[in-house]
Amino acid sequence: MAYKVNYNFQKAERDRAKAAKKEAKLREKQAGRGSESADSMEPAGDDAAPSAQDASPE
Repeated sequence: MAYKVNYNFQKAERDRAKAAKKEAKLREKQAGRGSESADSMEPAGDDAAPSAQDASPE
């Protein structure tokens, strides 16, 4: 019996692999960015940022 090509399955596999590669790259980028921002940021106290109630014009 001859091999029957299943184009839909092949396309689905290519799309799955592409999405997995894109997600892995995004995770790697976020992991690198997260560690840099965590090192450079200092913990802010409650007084550091005004609350939304304090900023209202009323």
